[in-house]
Amino acid sequence: MDVTQYFRKSKGSNKYHAQKSGGYASRKENRRANELKLLERQGLIKHLREQVRYEIIPRQYGPDGKLLERPCYYIADFVYTDKNGNLIVEDTKGYRTEVYKIKRKLMLYTHGIRITEK
Repeated sequence: MDVTQYFRKSKGSNKYHAQKSGGYASRKENRRANELKLLERQGLIKHLREQVRYEIIPRQYGPDGKLLERPCYYIADFVYTDKNGNLIVEDTKGYRTEVYKIKRKLMLYTHGIRITEK
């Protein structure tokens, strides 16, 4: 076998080997979306939303008004209200990257929201 073929990535692959499924970033996320949609139809959760963006670090401007840094966002896979009326912000993770860990901490610090991981 040619060594370059062994290390070559297939079309549509990514660093963490997640395979897109049904328009979602991974099969795990697709399965969870289907579970949550079923729970919503059954009336066990409400207001299901997908890919909800939260600003965790705002734009930063210099003294002259020039934009120095763009804002930083965390994008939640799913946001919904449970049967007790609690807001649930959920992320389906196969691998917790360092960037994700920092954003998770910033969500708690800036918005007081603890991310549920599935």
